[in-house]
Amino acid sequence: MIRFVLIAIFILVAWLVLGAVWRRLKAADLDWNGVAFAAGFVALAFYFRHVTGMG
Repeated sequence: MIRFVLIAIFILVAWLVLGAVWRRLKAADLDWNGVAFAAGFVALAFYFRHVTGMG
């Protein structure tokens, strides 16, 4: 039973943190092209690591 309580608390805290991050991202003036490039670069790195088995 205590496990369910701890999981519920963790989910609530995660929800609050994600909400705060979302509000800050909406208010910030970010270069979304740079963010997309960085995310694509990381995704390609994981993909190439998976395909080649190196890294």
